[in-house]
Amino acid sequence: MNSAMQSHQAKLLDVVALLNERPEEGLVSGQVGTIVEILAEGVYEVEFSDSGGRTIGMAELERDDFLVLCHEARPALVA
Repeated sequence: MNSAMQSHQAKLLDVVALLNERPEEGLVSGQVGTIVEILAEGVYEVEFSDSGGRTIGMAELERDDFLVLCHEARPALVA
């Protein structure tokens, strides 16, 4: 993963995409969730829900485990 992409600080209620399979939690790569708690620096509790809003999984993730999804354009970072 491009480190510039991962440098975006994650915050409470950010929408994120899981980067790797988490079979122990029943989650697949690319699944979308929401940060619901910041547990420690770089450690987040993420809730994954179905299209009806029902929780299908919770996972404690480190910052490298997910990509923060952006809904607004930002200038591209040049390495």
